[in-house]
Amino acid sequence: MAYKYKILVADDAKEIRELLRIVLEDAEYEVVLAENGLEAVEKFDNSIHLVILDIMMPICGGIDACTRIREQTEVPILFLTAKSAEEDLVEGFEAGGDDYLVKPFSCTELKLRVKALLRRSATNVIKEEKKEAERIIIKDLVLDTGIEQLLRGDEEIPLTEIEYRILHLLATNRNHIFTAKEIYEKVWGETFMSNSTNTVMVHIRNIRKKLGDTGPEAKYLHNIWGRGYRIV
Repeated sequence: MAYKYKILVADDAKEIRELLRIVLEDAEYEVVLAENGLEAVEKFDNSIHLVILDIMMPICGGIDACTRIREQTEVPILFLTAKSAEEDLVEGFEAGGDDYLVKPFSCTELKLRVKALLRRSATNVIKEEKKEAERIIIKDLVLDTGIEQLLRGDEEIPLTEIEYRILHLLATNRNHIFTAKEIYEKVWGETFMSNSTNTVMVHIRNIRKKLGDTGPEAKYLHNIWGRGYRIV
């Protein structure tokens, strides 16, 4: 069988590794298995198209492994976690994770997430090749689309890829109110699910924190109660 995509899977539980291998190979992906984050980092190379990391692993956990893999590549990273507390999600997204699944998860949802992350990654490569520089002004901020950076004066405000995409979506559609569902489906490129609202909220809060926009009166990113988010 000629595989189109290769996926690296790291989980310390043998039964979960085997389940993931069976499900992904059935979907015609090539699978590389690792028992912990350190092994995942060692097995990662430029032939890997997507990484699935359990957060809680011995020797080297998923978040540490994500940080180290992010030093080499921008391939999509999906976290598997037994908990969905906001602080854990923030830490994972800050390390460079793209999405997460809470255990126990359905095999159908896993395949949908993987397919969407791979599709978005391929789309980003095409967009990168066609990209032309544009500077979007948001009060005292400058969103430079050529280098995908957010600047305040000469200072860069570091954003993850997902945070940049959310900010870019809102900044290029000023005054339009986007629901969490619209943001998720446009930025993640996949079907909105039950935990997707929480994912969007965590990223929005993290963006605001980085912008220093956490007071009662929003300066940049406005939450329109019961409707969604916008930049004016």
